[in-house]
Amino acid sequence: MRRLRNVKIVATLGPASSSYAMIRALFEAGADVFRLNMSHGEHDDIAKRHRVIREVEADVGRPIGILADLQGPKLRLGVFANGSEELEEGQSFRLDLDETPGDRQRVQLPHREIFDALEKDATLLVNDGKIRLKVKDHGADFADCMVMVGGTISDRKGVNVPDVVLPLAALSDKDKRDLEFVCDLGVDWLALSFVQRAEDVEEARALCRGRAAILSKIEKPAAVKQFDAILEASDAIMVARGDLGVELPVQNLPPIQKRLVRRCRNAAKPVIVATQMLESMIDSPVPTRAEVSDVAAAIYEGADAVMLSAESAVGSYPVEAVSTMNNVAIEVESDETYRNVVDASRGGPKDTVADGIVSAAREIAETADIKVICCYSQSGTTALLVARERPHVPIIAMTSLESTGRRLSLSWGLHCVQTSEVDRFKTAVLNSARAAVREGFAEPSDQLVVTAGVPFGQPGTTNILRVAPCDERLIIPADPE
Repeated sequence: MRRLRNVKIVATLGPASSSYAMIRALFEAGADVFRLNMSHGEHDDIAKRHRVIREVEADVGRPIGILADLQGPKLRLGVFANGSEELEEGQSFRLDLDETPGDRQRVQLPHREIFDALEKDATLLVNDGKIRLKVKDHGADFADCMVMVGGTISDRKGVNVPDVVLPLAALSDKDKRDLEFVCDLGVDWLALSFVQRAEDVEEARALCRGRAAILSKIEKPAAVKQFDAILEASDAIMVARGDLGVELPVQNLPPIQKRLVRRCRNAAKPVIVATQMLESMIDSPVPTRAEVSDVAAAIYEGADAVMLSAESAVGSYPVEAVSTMNNVAIEVESDETYRNVVDASRGGPKDTVADGIVSAAREIAETADIKVICCYSQSGTTALLVARERPHVPIIAMTSLESTGRRLSLSWGLHCVQTSEVDRFKTAVLNSARAAVREGFAEPSDQLVVTAGVPFGQPGTTNILRVAPCDERLIIPADPE
């Protein structure tokens, strides 16, 4: 099944989307990668959804990526004697380690690490920023605050600390158990929450032991400040605008999103734009105009993927939400302005043989009457470099590794085809021509560009390019290798 757009769609699975029929319908509507949210559902539920995705994959004959999203450490208040209290602007309010149920003057914050890191005048945000506190005095087990924005405060609401880097690991004990479970299950991508520094990514990579690629969620101001190091340590990035929008002024989000997407593209690493993209479709069969514009903006910026969360996990219209994203993407990518924007933002380092090969492949494909670029890629590196170029013609990523095809399903424009192992470039060209015709990208009378690394099987050796006919009868008698 060939997609009619390049940006990929990530759909979160949940109670509204767990059956074979629904997951198959989501794939056919346009979902390329399915997200398993480890914050919700028991391991048995996660294993069932994973199994069903693989059944759909086998039936449709296309690699489907699976992304397991770890919960990360959750900072929450304790409980109140009355369940909730009303805080007024200007009043004093204490957070402490005392387990006694709270009242209008105080409540427990059972996270000693926060008190250890706090500074005077630091901001504390409660319940997604609906309550805003400023620290006036603090110690090892308390923080006396002034209420800057009041309202209803209630049991176990989340707490954000945007002004300081917290001495908390990105992986909680629950996350480590979940990581081991999903890696053994066979997911393709592992998303890390609460990333603050590159060391958080390195810890997860050591625990993964190569069983999954690492995607870092950027949802903390500290992660924005340390982004270059985090990007280098990661295989992909998610711009998670939910918590990031709580901890930063909302007007800061658009330029940050654009900047992070551009850096990811330059590094040839996939980037997902996520959170509240079509949120009204949780309850409505149609989105708001603003939501459509938001999705379109991420596509114009050159994001590899856009993501649905609650819309497909618990919403009433999961298939409609995926279809809407698919239709918006098709319309945007057919706009002349889209090509102008994407072409103008083409950049990144061009200092290796591989960079030169993929850049030449794009230029040749766009100059001559070339229908498709085929890239042989065992590790995925060649395919990612070609995708970074954002060529005007389709890209087929040829690989003999099932795991590589599944991981590449997250990347812009890559139509992944699993093929047999090859040891000669002529065989790679022949297989590419057959795939281009079989998958509907070209006719036998057309031409294609083929890139690969020789010798085969060695990552990072992209060093050869050929323009070839799609008619395999013209390839077979070519000069021997």
